[in-house]
Amino acid sequence: MVAGVVRDIMTKEIVTIDADKTALDAAKLMTEKGISSVFIVNKDGNPVGIVSERDFIKKICAKELIISQIKVGDIMSKILTTAGPETPIEVAVQRMVNHKIRRLPIIEGTKVVGIITVTDLAKHLRTTLLLEGTLQDTESIDDVIATMDRDEKH
Repeated sequence: MVAGVVRDIMTKEIVTIDADKTALDAAKLMTEKGISSVFIVNKDGNPVGIVSERDFIKKICAKELIISQIKVGDIMSKILTTAGPETPIEVAVQRMVNHKIRRLPIIEGTKVVGIITVTDLAKHLRTTLLLEGTLQDTESIDDVIATMDRDEKH
């Protein structure tokens, strides 16, 4: 597999929201930006947590709470682990697996400079497979899965 560092594949466009904003504000922001999570920052602009779609489901919807009355800081997940921009991709993946997370904040100093998501990792894997010649550029994932299904039946 092609080696690389987190900086090579991270999403650099970071979206943040203040911890005292409502969950409704966060949901609107996420919808507007077309993203599935947002970083929660304190008054100094330092990251203190992250809110994902899963947090909304587990902490608001499942409890039938009123989204406009909940502070985003009350439903955020604490940042369990981070990586720096020069962290090897393999190390970042291992941290995600160890902590059972789908998003890994990339921190430089005290500021969030990026995020690695499972989507970023899937794109990286696809690129790596293309470079190694394992996957043809014309193949879609559906074609690969269909081939796997046929192989299993035989």
